[in-house]
Amino acid sequence: MPLSGLPAHDKAIDITAETCPMTFVRTRLALDTMQTGEILLVRLRGEDPLRNVPRAAADQGHDPLDLLPQADGSFVLVLQKG
Repeated sequence: MPLSGLPAHDKAIDITAETCPMTFVRTRLALDTMQTGEILLVRLRGEDPLRNVPRAAADQGHDPLDLLPQADGSFVLVLQKG
């Protein structure tokens, strides 16, 4: 994932090849390795992950800060660990 033009972050993962529920499982595993307040970028694709990953992260106490569309049709979700 080219990270130019994306916000400052502590970690980035690409879950574009995953399907639910693995999309949030991979996101949660990444968040579990991070400190409170750190920023995780999650590259995702598809209607279900776009709807479910931000909601599941918020339900777990994390803060979805932004959703950035990418030129290839994917999105980058910016999460702050809560």
